[in-house]
Amino acid sequence: MKILIVRVGAMGDVLHALPAVAALRRERPSWRIDWAVDPRWAPLLIGDDERGPVVDMVHLVPAKEWSKAPFSRATLRSVLGLRRRLREEHYDLVVDMQGTLRSAFVGRFAAAKEFAGYSDPRESMAARFYKQKITRRGEHVVEQGAALLGETCGVKLQPGAVELPHAQWADEWAEELVGSQRVCLLAAGAGWGAKRWPVEKFGALARELHAIGFTVLVNQPRKDDPLAAAVVAASEGAAQVVGCNVTGLVALLRRTALLVGGDSGPVHVAAALGVPLVGLYGPTDPTRNGPWGGGPMRVLRDPSSLTSHKKIDETEAGLAKISVEAVLEAVRSLLGEALI
Repeated sequence: MKILIVRVGAMGDVLHALPAVAALRRERPSWRIDWAVDPRWAPLLIGDDERGPVVDMVHLVPAKEWSKAPFSRATLRSVLGLRRRLREEHYDLVVDMQGTLRSAFVGRFAAAKEFAGYSDPRESMAARFYKQKITRRGEHVVEQGAALLGETCGVKLQPGAVELPHAQWADEWAEELVGSQRVCLLAAGAGWGAKRWPVEKFGALARELHAIGFTVLVNQPRKDDPLAAAVVAASEGAAQVVGCNVTGLVALLRRTALLVGGDSGPVHVAAALGVPLVGLYGPTDPTRNGPWGGGPMRVLRDPSSLTSHKKIDETEAGLAKISVEAVLEAVRSLLGEALI
């Protein structure tokens, strides 16, 4: 059996799809399982040897580059090249775990015998491409993904632990950076402003964590991202910026004692790795989109927060109400005697 998973992005969404695919790998170890993904998130699936603990191969879908020049010759060559490579694999089944028109197009490129997706995908037009339309079941998106994949494959799947790949260079870099320090990583960024806890509160939290013995690092996913620098400035020297790509982030988190952040990719990486974490939620519902993993975690959300996916710049009012003291109390309840 040859299966292609289509879950192009984003980071957290790839990680939320991974437990279902990992469960299928455990149940059917002899099956060929490949994945179509944005190049930025491929390190979550494959390591230095271009293979991973869950998938056999990835097909890179440079959707961000396509969107910059959708009508260029380079984009056309890239799209046609991906279509050719997918068709050459002769997949028995394609499962669209994303549910957008773009992911449906990518899945259709493979011309598989069966193409499945949700009956109510994120973008309703995507359902027109599916041969199998599967009713969404489960509260959390991880549970929904397991139900979708399990039904299409005829295998009962229980989403569980996942394993992320290693890269030697990243492990060596992170080991040298962290050493014997007790590191807390702050993930101040998020997909849009409403999901970002205020910079000033992150800065105040950094001061408190530094005072009890943490080396506080602030994740900077891109050199041109000013948010991490703003948190460091607000921390009055208690924190420092650490710039790293996805591969480096995974290696760093493996050596981190604590992560605090909003609904963002680093939170979901930490959850997958079992790193103690405090998640700060506002406009997104953690019962559906919260961190998923077997490690210690606390998720804070003010009762006044309303679920909304409006991509606005201002911090959601309920999220802004979460106090530094509440986050510190969550940290204490997580780490207990380890703070002494």
